Amino acid sequence: MNPALDPDVCWKAVLSRDASLDGEFVFAVRSTGVYCRPSCPARHPLRRNVQFYATVGEAEQAGFRACLRCKPNQPQMRHPQSDLVAGLCRYIEAHAPDNLSLQKLSEQSGLSPTHLLRTFRAVTGLTPKQYHTACRMKNFKGLLRKGVRVTDAIYDAGFGSSSRLYENAGKMGLTPSEIRSGGANTWIYYTTTTTDLGLMLVAGTDRGLCAVELGETTEPLVKALAEQYPNASLRPLQEPYPESFRRWIDTLQMQAKGLAPRKQLPLDIQVSEFQMRVYQHLRTIPVGKTQTYGEVAAAIGQPQASRAVGHACATNPVALTVPCHRVVLSNGEAGGYRWSEERKRKLLELEQKPAKTAASR
Repeated sequence: MNPALDPDVCWKAVLSRDASLDGEFVFAVRSTGVYCRPSCPARHPLRRNVQFYATVGEAEQAGFRACLRCKPNQPQMRHPQSDLVAGLCRYIEAHAPDNLSLQKLSEQSGLSPTHLLRTFRAVTGLTPKQYHTACRMKNFKGLLRKGVRVTDAIYDAGFGSSSRLYENAGKMGLTPSEIRSGGANTWIYYTTTTTDLGLMLVAGTDRGLCAVELGETTEPLVKALAEQYPNASLRPLQEPYPESFRRWIDTLQMQAKGLAPRKQLPLDIQVSEFQMRVYQHLRTIPVGKTQTYGEVAAAIGQPQASRAVGHACATNPVALTVPCHRVVLSNGEAGGYRWSEERKRKLLELEQKPAKTAASR
């Protein structure tokens, strides 16, 4: 990192998405290999995975690639209402425990409800309600980590009932008690197995898959799992595997051959509401078919959020079972893939073969 950059100042700018510092530095995320502008609207990474660079060139020289959402390597094209939306985001953050209806936010912004919804989506990739919920969840987790009782944290964060909280916490893949301890009470079982695409790490809890990674050797795959779940208890499995885990492995190996699964595998992943919507749609794309980032964005009702869809694909924690490889560029080219473009092309070729229908017969 450039010694002239103050990492504390830079990190505060990233947390506040300070657009005034765009162009002054970029931040890179080791777990995804992507670098971004300070104002990037994507979900914040863990601080330990972040490093800062004064220029785009320094970040790329270090091996990072540009974020598809904020495009830090291109001249900044500001939305004409970006400042207004940024101010509204700060208002939502400051009033996260309050009931903020679309009408109330409309009055605060001076835009009609319809115009506000369209503008907010265009700038952030989220609806005001989704952003409001994310702010409440962030506050809730912060309260738990300060030692506040779960019951008190639910109401202090603005969730009107425990059921509302659990509904949103479930989308994050953790229960409130697990969030309090940083996943310390979570047991994650994992193993590695060989597939047609190389080595595959399969990890899950008693609720479902939480990580499926592809690579060349075991050590970096296990290291990545530990970074994703730093306080969880990681338990390696050896054969004979539990029956449910064996079924997961068999299905994933079948998918690595380009075959259609007999049934969808259960998931237990920590992702945002927007990411989950993207992943749920991706799981409906048939084997042998592809869609563009724009088509996926339109399918989930946010046609302006193609960049956000790209980021969701780039941060997909479960290869194959969430088939982000079926999302391609508008010109028909395969585009990037978290587990290498070569694997993506091979997987798409395998899925085009007639044999893909054999598993469903």
